[in-house]
Amino acid sequence: MKKFNRSNYCGMFNVSNLGETVTLYGWVQKKRELGKLIFIDLRDRTGIIQLALDDSADENMFDVIREIKSEYIIEAKGVIRERTAKNKNIPTGEIEVKLIDVKILSEAQTPPFEVSKVSEVNEETRLKYRYLELRNPTVQEKIIIRHKIAKLARDYFYEKDFIEIETPILIKSTPEGARDYLVPSRVFKGRFFALPQSPQLYKQISMVSGFDRYMQIARCFRDEDLRADRQPEFTQIDLEASFVDMEDIITLAEGFIKKIYKEILDVEIKTPFRRMPYSEAMGRYGSDKPDLRFGLEIVSIEDIVQNCEFKVFAETVKAGGAVKGINAKGLSSLLTRREIDSITEEMKGCGAKGLAFTKINNDGTTSSSYEKFFTDDENRKIRKEMDAENGDVIFIVADKSQSLVQEILGILRCRLAEKFGLIKEEQDDNGKIVPNLLWVVDFPLFEYDCEEKRYVAKHHPFTSPIDEDLEKLESFPEQVRAKAYDLVLNGNEVGGGSIRINDPKIQNKMFSALGFSEEEIEKRFGFLIEAFKYGVPPHGGLAFGFDRLVMLMLGAKSIREVITFPKVASSAELMTDSPGEIDKNQLSELGINLQ
Repeated sequence: MKKFNRSNYCGMFNVSNLGETVTLYGWVQKKRELGKLIFIDLRDRTGIIQLALDDSADENMFDVIREIKSEYIIEAKGVIRERTAKNKNIPTGEIEVKLIDVKILSEAQTPPFEVSKVSEVNEETRLKYRYLELRNPTVQEKIIIRHKIAKLARDYFYEKDFIEIETPILIKSTPEGARDYLVPSRVFKGRFFALPQSPQLYKQISMVSGFDRYMQIARCFRDEDLRADRQPEFTQIDLEASFVDMEDIITLAEGFIKKIYKEILDVEIKTPFRRMPYSEAMGRYGSDKPDLRFGLEIVSIEDIVQNCEFKVFAETVKAGGAVKGINAKGLSSLLTRREIDSITEEMKGCGAKGLAFTKINNDGTTSSSYEKFFTDDENRKIRKEMDAENGDVIFIVADKSQSLVQEILGILRCRLAEKFGLIKEEQDDNGKIVPNLLWVVDFPLFEYDCEEKRYVAKHHPFTSPIDEDLEKLESFPEQVRAKAYDLVLNGNEVGGGSIRINDPKIQNKMFSALGFSEEEIEKRFGFLIEAFKYGVPPHGGLAFGFDRLVMLMLGAKSIREVITFPKVASSAELMTDSPGEIDKNQLSELGINLQ
């Protein structure tokens, strides 16, 4: 393919091109002057090639070259020749271009940092000058790989007969579990559009419309607090299909993951992936997205402590609460008392009332916050249950809320694993890291919201209950499981979905269990309920968190690294200084008066 006026990109040449006359365009990485011998490193998105000018060149060429500075954009013409001093660190290191002609296409001020050294610059500065950071080949490569994964997604699902359908960005506000971003209407003063948290309802309506296989690389928006793997605007690889069951969707998703790992990283992934019920994930790992690359599993000790003299534990059990712990095996020499106190304070910040511990030193001596309250037999039983031995540290959490205890210990096990390097990566025969993948299934259909004092949907109100649990929908909603499935990669949720309700009677029972009145149902979901009156096929779907998936595949530390123009933790975009103020005329047109 002809590259417009250029002969090819900088990084595409090698010794097979020796003797060719070429035209190149790019940015000047650096210039080195050695009298009448001048070298320029020319950079574009494919790499760097060295340009050379020696004393055989016309004097006018030297005049132009001496004007050139870092980040100038130039056009260079010359002949590819073999380099005298080869550079094994770059693909073009055996060749250079002997310049015949050079033109300055655009001058540049001295940048606030060297493009080649962006890793040494603080994030705030880098994001303010994001266009300069993006010139760095390592940074560019992440965006290019993101593009390749998007292309593979389209190719894969097109081959499976999916149709790409665009859904609206300006929609009606519906409850999705997070705050909506709202857009005021100029035409309908006092009324608002919302930006979609997901295309959920539109893709279900696509099934009603007869488009039995929908896919979209969809932009989504949630007004929520940010963290390393979350942005206010994000991208999903969104899927929905009719006449399918959970096995169909899971098989489809596994095939996609297998394909992109092979094509992008040359890693062979075995299918099917492991599956784990939600109750097991929470019980053993304290998370619905458990990281299985290390141990530190949660152990219950309620039977041992229910009649003990230590009131904190005994009374918790009598109140129906939980007393559980983890064994930090082999960490006693690393976990000083100061470290343990620091961890305790951190867990208190996560909701724990305290963190009981027993540190068993390598010589068998101990220090403990609770053992003195127990008999020797009780302490022996706790240690046996926890599989504790010399060199270990036991941590125990007690609370009336079993879910809180599991959550605290789930956070604790991850903190310990990260801090002390307990994560063990599996490698294939070629020494490449293989991701730890599993499906979490059998989620509860509902969870109880203590603030609202009612049940809310664990996923969303259109998730279908498991058939054998249908009879409990109205009488024992807390026992109903969902036809829902989440894909977990190295302890991170990268995809999730469910089989949807397509029976209006079951949907009405679901709304009733959620405490929605007829008026609320009509107001929030009336258009979907109306559509379902005209026949709706059995259907289900899944959405991959595209940004997070790319981040994890590339081993990036933050989701911001794989988004071209990301927001910071405050949701601001530093390059454009967004969000910005709106003038009074615009507000007046919208009927908005800021107090």
